[in-house]
Amino acid sequence: MEKRWAKCYYPPMNHPIIAPSVLSADFTDISSALLSIERSGSDWVHLDVMDGHFVPPITFGAKMVQDIRAHTKLPLDVHLMISEPERHVQAFADAGADLVTIHSEACIHAHRVIQAIRDSGKKAGLSIVPSTPLSSIAELLPFVDLVLVMTVNPGYGGQKILPFCLDKIKRLKALRASLGLEFLISTDGGISPETIAEVADAGPDVIVIGSAFFTAADKDSMVGEMRSAFARRVIC
Repeated sequence: MEKRWAKCYYPPMNHPIIAPSVLSADFTDISSALLSIERSGSDWVHLDVMDGHFVPPITFGAKMVQDIRAHTKLPLDVHLMISEPERHVQAFADAGADLVTIHSEACIHAHRVIQAIRDSGKKAGLSIVPSTPLSSIAELLPFVDLVLVMTVNPGYGGQKILPFCLDKIKRLKALRASLGLEFLISTDGGISPETIAEVADAGPDVIVIGSAFFTAADKDSMVGEMRSAFARRVIC
């Protein structure tokens, strides 16, 4: 797994990548939000791009990614919750994304788009919403660098985690091992200090946190608690 990600940050074994989502940040003070992510010891910055069509809200576009790129050296994990992502992936690659993730449900020719992302020199991710079965993306797994398993229905922060989605992570890990593949497994939705134990039990490589991070009084301690949950799982 580390070999494929040699050019992008990858933490030690049993040390999950923590990627706070700026969706829950104050957009008028994004520099402070990025500084808090860096100071907390988090690993990536997660950027939720929404178009008001694939999901109800509208957030921001490539210009925001470009501006954020200028204010942090952390890897930018850009999650495109948009229809027809093939029309926009190059713009986000050019804006400074390190990883561009598309939704399988939003793209008919997903393989072609994944190849376009990788041809642009970026890591390619594929995401599925809670109602989408793993079987629908099985043919694409050899071509992706990351699979993002949504544990809430995408569009809004602060939702409660859907426990049945955690089972998908376990099954996806088993499938990855059986196929000898190297993609990372990410999860996003409802992750907080209250749910981190069950998330850690599922064992994703990347955890995206939004409202729980930006509402935490002590962000450093919260990130440490997230890491400890994974360490306790290994000890047990």
